[in-house]
Amino acid sequence: MVQFEQTFSNFLLRHQERHNRTYNFIILMEGIVSAAKKIELYYRTGALKENLGLAGGTNVHGESVMQMDEIAHDIVIHYLKSTERVKQVVSEESDDILDLHKDAGRYFVYFDPLDGSSNVSHGLPVGFMFGIAKKNLEGPEDFHLRAGREYIAAGMFVIPTGMFTLALRDAGCWRFHSDEAMDYVKPVRITLPEDPKKWELCFNAGNTHTFKDDVQRWIDDNGSKYSFRYLGALAGDFHRLISNGGMFMYPAIVNHPDPKKNRPQGKLRLMYEASVVAFMCREAGGHAVDETGTPILDIEPKNHHQRTALYVGSKQVVDNIAQTLRG
Repeated sequence: MVQFEQTFSNFLLRHQERHNRTYNFIILMEGIVSAAKKIELYYRTGALKENLGLAGGTNVHGESVMQMDEIAHDIVIHYLKSTERVKQVVSEESDDILDLHKDAGRYFVYFDPLDGSSNVSHGLPVGFMFGIAKKNLEGPEDFHLRAGREYIAAGMFVIPTGMFTLALRDAGCWRFHSDEAMDYVKPVRITLPEDPKKWELCFNAGNTHTFKDDVQRWIDDNGSKYSFRYLGALAGDFHRLISNGGMFMYPAIVNHPDPKKNRPQGKLRLMYEASVVAFMCREAGGHAVDETGTPILDIEPKNHHQRTALYVGSKQVVDNIAQTLRG
């Protein structure tokens, strides 16, 4: 007998009906899923089409831009625009906030079209990460930059693994698998495992000597309690973390031998990296804080490319290091 799995479209339709909501969010998510499928297609065929090299420039963050960075950005913008539901977007690959349908749109989308793009030339997993906020429901829209607690959804596609994780505000964190027809199916609700024996610690160990002294001492005291895993791409590392539990951390760099390489504010971007995984982690039962122990979801962005340190994962571990961070 043929076995049929529930599709993502059906899952989302039922969710909207259950909560007596409009279909506008479904239309938006259809655009996001279409963009992810197209990015994966370009990634899978990139070597044949010679799309996996450097583009020859740098982005707003001073990082070398891959051809796939530009391709992925253009793909996401196209599909978001086609939904006619998006007011503005913030993309890692754009210096400016981009207006799509400023008057008629309902949503703000903050995204990194190709997280971990340095993995592209090696054929390793990359991610398409996004957070979604809604326009003001009362009064005129002031276009303020939203804190993570104001997101209504956040998610990520891990490419080319065929995995899609979506968190809906107060409705859980869900994972979908791509089938043979590239349809996302089989929703499974994710909660961080409670058994500490499965927990893992994930960070760039090569940077340990550059972290502030309190963080180095915490690692010395606690690191041996956990298995160590590190892929070097937030989407891939978080994909593993949310299944196994533990903590991913990217502390501030404050003790680098070359002062120019210090990043006291952290390296990850708040709106389309840290807040995205923090939102998903909260819906899975976890927590996330910055270098001061402040919850990531409570940070009010002052700039659309604002950076932050990040400690995210199982609540017990994150709360423990947060005490150290608060001094």
